[in-house]
Amino acid sequence: MKKTMVIRDILLISNPLGQIMQGIGVVTLIPILIALIYGESHLVVFLGFGLLSIAIGFLLRRIPFDDSRIRLKHGMMIAALAWLWAALIGGLCLMYTTNIDFLNAYFESMSAWSGTGITIFSDVEILPKSVLFLRSIEQWVGGLGVVIMVIGILIRPGTAAARLYKSEAREEKIKPSITGTVKTIWWIYLSYTVAGIVLYVLAGMPLFDAICNAFTSICTGGMSIKNDSIGAYGSNIIYIITMILMILGGTSFLVHYKAIKGRIIDVFRDIQFQAMIIIISVFSILLIFISKFTAIDSVFFVISALSSTGANIQPVSEMINWPDFAKVLIIGAMVVGMSAGSTSGAIKLIRIVTLVKGTYWEIKRLLSPQGSVITRKISSRQVGDVEIKEAGSYIFIYFFFIFISWLVLVYYGYGGFDSLFEVVSIQGNGGFTMGIVSPTMPDLAQIFLIFNMWIGRIEIIPALVLFKGLWDVLRR
Repeated sequence: MKKTMVIRDILLISNPLGQIMQGIGVVTLIPILIALIYGESHLVVFLGFGLLSIAIGFLLRRIPFDDSRIRLKHGMMIAALAWLWAALIGGLCLMYTTNIDFLNAYFESMSAWSGTGITIFSDVEILPKSVLFLRSIEQWVGGLGVVIMVIGILIRPGTAAARLYKSEAREEKIKPSITGTVKTIWWIYLSYTVAGIVLYVLAGMPLFDAICNAFTSICTGGMSIKNDSIGAYGSNIIYIITMILMILGGTSFLVHYKAIKGRIIDVFRDIQFQAMIIIISVFSILLIFISKFTAIDSVFFVISALSSTGANIQPVSEMINWPDFAKVLIIGAMVVGMSAGSTSGAIKLIRIVTLVKGTYWEIKRLLSPQGSVITRKISSRQVGDVEIKEAGSYIFIYFFFIFISWLVLVYYGYGGFDSLFEVVSIQGNGGFTMGIVSPTMPDLAQIFLIFNMWIGRIEIIPALVLFKGLWDVLRR
């Protein structure tokens, strides 16, 4: 009976997974335009693997599909597999265009799709323009979500769309329907991207650079087309534009929608937006006065870390020599992240706020007279025991996986503090590095870090659901 149910689950996820694979294939085809513009010879690689993804997706879509039977667990399994497939197709493209081995190519691709932004290339500026664009557009699509992209473009309204939307750890509804919500999110996202491109060009950035940097800043990905990241441009105006885009990317799309509708007061009442402003202000001041950073360096690095972008205005060699206080502060920001319902990674502010308030309410309950009613609200919304427990459980699991990969890096001889910084950055899809990531790092360490990027992007639970499903299959 259980074996039959497992087979039924596999068949049930095949059709929507096929649609997502087709979407990934289309994304892979787009760099062909850049290859044609710059006269590069790699268009056959993009064409081949793009069509492969589309073809396999087409075959899976031929499997009968009953929309009404899909459950949240199916959505989670689809999301988990979709990110693995996206990284595979992107990795194969990188493997055959840059002549790196498969594991390094998969790492680079997962880093791009997940919005982590750490690269294994020591010199990205020698890469073909089409490859640089591929990495940028993968971040842009991945920042919003591979599954979200497909809901907005391919999947019809219904139960499947709702389950897939929730599988990417999204709860907010801007419109009455999920597909309406996703399409609104896409329009907001696209509008900010175009605005970013225009601002960068007006600031003196070449058009190709402006497109790639706008993609990687608004999606809080940060994987740059320059060896020195945003710092390569040496312009405070460009730094400020990047900070604005990172904040926009790290802010909930529901808040953006309220702002667009003129409900500015609601924006400043949002608990995550309030927490974000407080953390940026406090952490920046601490960096200025204790670590002696300049004002713009301090604000930039805090925003970059908190939003999980990882954009840099200093070479990695300088970051490695930062004082420990600055590194600890950045680790704290990378652990927290920005808003749920944004492109940001890490734990997310709402979980931190929920857990802190939940602890406060519990202490208040213990100190209050017996029978007292404790009002538990966040941003005028009632909060129950289940939400507090979920926040606490997620944070525990999050740190558990950080601990495991931290042990692996230390086992291979990397420094304890720098290893912690690296793992926190990678699982939070943050992008800052202490120089540990390299094409020559041990294979097992690299596999663990790929795993961290993956679970950080899909928020862990879908990965566990997928593993449970696979275990059930193997047990039979």
